[in-house]
Amino acid sequence: MSERQISESIAAKHPLGALVAEGKTKKIHQIKGSAELAAVVAKDDITAGDGAKHDIIPDKGRLATATTSNVFRLLKACGLPVAFIEQDSAISFTAPKCQMLPYEVVVRREAHGSYLKRNPHLAKGQLFPHSLVEFYLKTKDKNWKGKPLICDDPLMQFAEEAKQIRLFNPAKPLQGQEPFLVLSASEVFGSDEEWKIFPEMRRIARHAFLVLEKAWQLEGGRLVDLKVEFGFDSKGTLLLADVIDNDSWRVIEDGSYIDKQVYRDGGALDDVAAKYRHVAEITGRFHLPHQRIILWRGSDKDNTDAFSDALGELADMMTVVTCSIHKEPVNGAAIFHRMVQEVPDSVVIANIGRSNGAGPVLSAMSTIPVITVPASAKDFPDDVWSSLRAPSAVPVMTVLEPDNAVLAALQILSGRNPRLYAKLRGEIENRTVNTIQL
Repeated sequence: MSERQISESIAAKHPLGALVAEGKTKKIHQIKGSAELAAVVAKDDITAGDGAKHDIIPDKGRLATATTSNVFRLLKACGLPVAFIEQDSAISFTAPKCQMLPYEVVVRREAHGSYLKRNPHLAKGQLFPHSLVEFYLKTKDKNWKGKPLICDDPLMQFAEEAKQIRLFNPAKPLQGQEPFLVLSASEVFGSDEEWKIFPEMRRIARHAFLVLEKAWQLEGGRLVDLKVEFGFDSKGTLLLADVIDNDSWRVIEDGSYIDKQVYRDGGALDDVAAKYRHVAEITGRFHLPHQRIILWRGSDKDNTDAFSDALGELADMMTVVTCSIHKEPVNGAAIFHRMVQEVPDSVVIANIGRSNGAGPVLSAMSTIPVITVPASAKDFPDDVWSSLRAPSAVPVMTVLEPDNAVLAALQILSGRNPRLYAKLRGEIENRTVNTIQL
């Protein structure tokens, strides 16, 4: 694509203004007529080793833009704050203009790359049940505000009590390594309060990783680590910014990397380009499925508050049906089959006030999972047997508490839903401790 074609392609939606910044693989332009919007324009360059290795891969800019747009659309649909509005050309997307923060945030599910160099006692691919989050100071030309560095993008640790940022060589064993430079908070932070956003950056980065982890699982890939950056928009909102493309992660498919690691390891440029095309195609399939939780009750006297409270922000997934299977079996079956036809990827929670037989009946007539909550079991414990002692070919599941019934339904649906998976896995990781010595 020529420079003229590139300009025309971009100008079709948003005419470009002044060049705001340029990196090794992209340019940032002001959007004419808007002080708050910018265009992120991808280049065909690919680099490694802090720019020591540099090549041009025709069409890489298009593939990188497609991948980033696919990823940001998914993250945005999952409620994450991302600096992305729309893809406006083959090689660019529009985003809120951000004041970028000088940090790279890396989330790791497995030990690969520099992590193994810092922790040589671990095997490649060591799994972390609790995903790890690391911060790196983003630097250029081995220099930070006039201070020489031994490497670019050093691993950073913030000592909150001392208000110090300690920098380490990310390619050397961390055990026994002293920081090669200690900076005061004022030498790094843009404001006195900047240290307060680190927990939020950690939370957002981990949430984004979990969403993409499930999205890749659904496509047969394994996301093992992810690098992201952050910025503040004009209103001071913290956003996941910059790009997330095939340079931003390590993904394994059929035992091999399909990301930039292929280039780092010396792979042929044609092979690297094929991987980038493959990843752009796969991420184009990232989406959130249409799913539903059907809460079935026999009477409008059966209170549903406990279920909607347990769902919280996901309450819009629940549809309440009021129909007595015992009194209106034909009508109930018609309603049930129609709802399953409308949204096949559903789970039923049967909460029946007096008799618990509705759950087994619904389970017997459908292929979707049915969870019954014997609402009368507290006052009449024997009632639970009508749910537990089900006939053959009636695979109803019985859960006594509404909270756990909702959680069970979400777990079933999360196997195909990156948004639900990220929510549930995030809650699990908040109480998980890695059992290996890191």
